[in-house]
Amino acid sequence: MINRPIRTEAEYKTALAEIETFFDNEPKKGTAEADRFDLLALLIEAYEDRHHPIGPPHPVEMIQHRMQTAGYTQADLAALLGSRARASEVLARKRRLTLPMIWKLSRAWKLPAESLIAPYALAGKRPTRRSAGTTKRKAA
Repeated sequence: MINRPIRTEAEYKTALAEIETFFDNEPKKGTAEADRFDLLALLIEAYEDRHHPIGPPHPVEMIQHRMQTAGYTQADLAALLGSRARASEVLARKRRLTLPMIWKLSRAWKLPAESLIAPYALAGKRPTRRSAGTTKRKAA
């Protein structure tokens, strides 16, 4: 029985096995079993956040998921972004989302703008790293 923070994978698996027993027979609120369930859930969540983090979704995958779940088509995306070619290029990861595109997607399709602004590599291109002051300048 785990009563402290989970520190190892073995303790994590033990906690998962114990919490699983509650899934078929959910404990009533206010009981010791309900408190145990809540404690295990918190301990498991803390361990997973540290050792098995789930990163934010890819902006294009988020758009595709919204299209699938809300019944939007590529034509709907094209109408929102201004052209069929632009919509196709975004979905194929050949064009990055611009701030106006992000704003429209966020407002019209209720997608979180902070998730759409994440940088990503375009298809067939490796991401480049540019830091301030490293651009080449022509000699005068």
